[in-house]
Amino acid sequence: MPNRYVCDVLEEMRKIDKARNYGSLLGLVEEVQTLVNRMEASIGDKADYNRWHDKAKEEKVEYKKLLKHTNKLRKKAGKEPKKSDRY
Repeated sequence: MPNRYVCDVLEEMRKIDKARNYGSLLGLVEEVQTLVNRMEASIGDKADYNRWHDKAKEEKVEYKKLLKHTNKLRKKAGKEPKKSDRY
């Protein structure tokens, strides 16, 4: 089944109005509501993904700073510095 867009459903509503046959109008209203809800959910998911991606980048920078600091302390203590095995 091909993707159906909100514009397609609205065009079908216009045809129904032009013919003055409102039998399936409520079904089309529900379809528009479903499509728009899915669209809003997708936008929210993308925003969440971007927020978590940015947070991961910040954590990566913080991890590298802490690794550098702990390696300085290890060097002072005469121990072998650790390598970054994640990044």
